[in-house]
Amino acid sequence: MQGSGISNRPVLSYRESVHAKAIARGNMSAAVCTDCHRSHDVQPASNAQSSIAKVNIASTCGKCHQMESGEFVQSVHGQAVARGVSRSPVCTDCHGIHNIESPVDRATTTASAAIATESCAKCHEGVTLSQEFGVAGGRVSSYKDSYHGLASRLGSQVVANCASCHGVHNILPSADPKSMINVNNLPQTCGQCHIGAGVKFAAGKIHLGSALTSVDENQDKGTIGTRIVRLIYVPLIILVIGGMAVHNGLIWVRKAAEKKRQAREIMRLTLNQRVQHWLLLTSFVVLVVSGFALQYPDSWLAWTLGKSEYLRRIIHRIAAVIMLVAGVYHLGYLFWSKDGRLWVKDMMVRGKDFKDVIGNFGYYLGASKVRPKIARFGYAEKAEYWAVVWGTIIMGLTGLMIWFKLGLFRFLPRWAIDIALAVHFYEAVLATLAIVVWHFYHVIFDPDVYPVNFAFLDGRVSEEHYRNEHQLAHEESIKETQETRDIPEAEEPQQPQEHNERS
Repeated sequence: MQGSGISNRPVLSYRESVHAKAIARGNMSAAVCTDCHRSHDVQPASNAQSSIAKVNIASTCGKCHQMESGEFVQSVHGQAVARGVSRSPVCTDCHGIHNIESPVDRATTTASAAIATESCAKCHEGVTLSQEFGVAGGRVSSYKDSYHGLASRLGSQVVANCASCHGVHNILPSADPKSMINVNNLPQTCGQCHIGAGVKFAAGKIHLGSALTSVDENQDKGTIGTRIVRLIYVPLIILVIGGMAVHNGLIWVRKAAEKKRQAREIMRLTLNQRVQHWLLLTSFVVLVVSGFALQYPDSWLAWTLGKSEYLRRIIHRIAAVIMLVAGVYHLGYLFWSKDGRLWVKDMMVRGKDFKDVIGNFGYYLGASKVRPKIARFGYAEKAEYWAVVWGTIIMGLTGLMIWFKLGLFRFLPRWAIDIALAVHFYEAVLATLAIVVWHFYHVIFDPDVYPVNFAFLDGRVSEEHYRNEHQLAHEESIKETQETRDIPEAEEPQQPQEHNERS
């Protein structure tokens, strides 16, 4: 309650709990505040005599959940609590305090998939228990790498989780004869899902890769066999796949060189335009790698740039400056050079481009036998060019807002920077996918240009390619050439008289 120092959050949380929902359905036996906190002698959890003190939680919950409480008290967790181990979990550590929900609710931390990834992982994934109590760590990660863990991540609701093998409240160490993971009980435990599982089925290590384990890796046959298989297959994979890569690489290089030597007399990109393209290409690639490395610091992209977050930011900003400078230069090129003005003219979107889209779909779907005649720049190139212009502007503005956010905070609220961050990220995803799906197809994977359109190197394409992909522009160039040839030559001036006479 505002101003009182008392929060109403516990009450709100309780209203969403399984207990409050049971009360709403008419079950007057469900727990309310006084069942856990008592009525008049309410004490804080720090008081050892309090009903909600950690050592008393099991007995408090046991008023209603007697069987579960009895199992917990006998479990490894309950015995640890009784010994005074404060890190050992009690009922509220797994189920929550006020917002206790049904264990079959998929959204809860006690639901099937969440048991391994959240509930048990709180304690059993880190090194704290290993250092303090000698309890093996890395159990959750080894589960996630197993068949069961992978199936759980794919959405299986029936695959085994931690509780399936270790129990829920009756968790006991493997040395205890009553433990579900005792060597004599493993066939029965595994048999819950794998009907007919015997002693052989349950033999071997379960949690692989853990430093602390009751099974000696040097004696476990499965571990030894796995190690031998790895020693055989890793060199085999390197030799076989490496040999394939070398073989195909040599063929690709030779064929690419032969295609590059083919006659390519049509000039598509001038030197100035190629330099601009190279600046855009290299800065974009660096921006993509460094940007996603900053967004996902644990990814392989981040690994390629080293461990320094500061270095990634510097690389990202240098590439951004290069792209912005290239963009400003491109604007000047478009306005002040003849080739630039012609570029803008030919890049303008016209009604014919929309007809070409429909015509191309009709041709490649088999509805038409005639391909539309494409001009110097077709709709595909125009769409990509204007997308690059738009993306550069958006990425530039939002990037500068993020870079100089402290200065902008004098004029803009925090939420404006948050929106800029979101736009910057999703525009980057859109641009990257567009380049891979759209641009890479037209310059690399299109069968007519594979293995690559070499125009980005020397600016030239073959006449055959130009005729097939830009038929309208090709016909116009031929027409201009013919008109030039048809212009009559100027009459030669008459020679002096004496010269004619001597002739």
